[in-house]
Amino acid sequence: MNEVLQARKAAATPRGVGVMATFFAERAQGSELWDVEGRRFIDFAGGIAVLNTGHAHPAVIEAMRKQLDRFTHSCYQVVPYESYVALAEKLNQLTPGDFPKKTALFSTGAEAIENAIKIARSATRRSGVIAFAGAFHGRSLFAVGLTGKVHPYKAGFGPFAPEVYHLPFPAVGADLAATQEHMELLFKADIDPTRVAAIVFEPVQGEGGFNAIQPEAVQWLRRLCDEHGILMIADEIQTGFGRTGKLFAMEHYGVAPDLMTIAKSLAGGMPLSAVTGRAEIMDAPPPGGLGGTYAGNPVAIAAAHAVIEVMQAERLPERAAALGSQLKERLQAMRSRQPRIADVRGLGAMVACEFRDASGAADAAFARAVQQHALAHGLILLTCGNEGNVLRFLFPLTIPQPLFDEALGILEQALLQA
Repeated sequence: MNEVLQARKAAATPRGVGVMATFFAERAQGSELWDVEGRRFIDFAGGIAVLNTGHAHPAVIEAMRKQLDRFTHSCYQVVPYESYVALAEKLNQLTPGDFPKKTALFSTGAEAIENAIKIARSATRRSGVIAFAGAFHGRSLFAVGLTGKVHPYKAGFGPFAPEVYHLPFPAVGADLAATQEHMELLFKADIDPTRVAAIVFEPVQGEGGFNAIQPEAVQWLRRLCDEHGILMIADEIQTGFGRTGKLFAMEHYGVAPDLMTIAKSLAGGMPLSAVTGRAEIMDAPPPGGLGGTYAGNPVAIAAAHAVIEVMQAERLPERAAALGSQLKERLQAMRSRQPRIADVRGLGAMVACEFRDASGAADAAFARAVQQHALAHGLILLTCGNEGNVLRFLFPLTIPQPLFDEALGILEQALLQA
């Protein structure tokens, strides 16, 4: 059946929609997925960090079912509903920053990024935006302009929006002074800081290789933004909702951004995103300047309310920290048996394993081999990194310990036998 569906897919859908698996999902529950031929897989991809509460969490499904019985759509901009307001209130309270906040809801992470930039430009009356090499902020035209990786995201899709600038990302272990020097040169050679609306960064780069930003870099960026009237935008689309051991990754750094973008695990698999930020900044665009026909869908909002309750009731951020520690310990222990493991890193359960060959060159072929070996034995993994030589782990935070142990056994065999 998978073979037949593959042929239909090739005939009906464009090659630009890249697909990893050669099988098709039939059903999923918790941390497991079954294909149309009945084969079982342990899901360490989580729909690319969307399923922190797992597939079909009963509380999330029940909340959606109740909303389906009430109504599925009215367009919030035409006839509003209380659940939108209540979710905005929760996000205003839960996100970092002890100041008045407001929240606007959208459907996708790329929409959240696009609207965050619109809000920043409206509030500052400036146009320039600074992002970082290795960043991923989405595939829509402005979002992909912010993205710091050419293939496959930017190649052939230009020209992109002007006044977007990229600097080296100050990851843990990188030279922060070099990034600071690049910033100084940027302000001298390309754009005056008084023309910069925002600096946007991921606290832990996702597609870029699960590189966590240095705490000192966050402090420096906050000072820089305050000095020049620039807005700090934290892209928490992948890092949010418990993945890093805190509800939001910015809680690790003791710094509050002016604006934050949220999506992925916000609604447990339903399309929902948000921009949350300082109230006076969020109020800058005029009525009608923000929104979208499907923005803040009521069924997705119901799911998000349930996700927040599950996060708190099941203490999932704490569980992320514990599971991430277990995974990093197992991977570190493997380094003596698999010399291609060049680095094991991560914040909470946002863990990565990087591979290099004996010469020190990035070993993307080995990363793919491990991924394919694991997949053949029932474990779904994703690669990432600018050179494709990193495995990333995005298992549901609800995964039972026996299932987690089973998955780590498959991973160890893949690392040794690929």
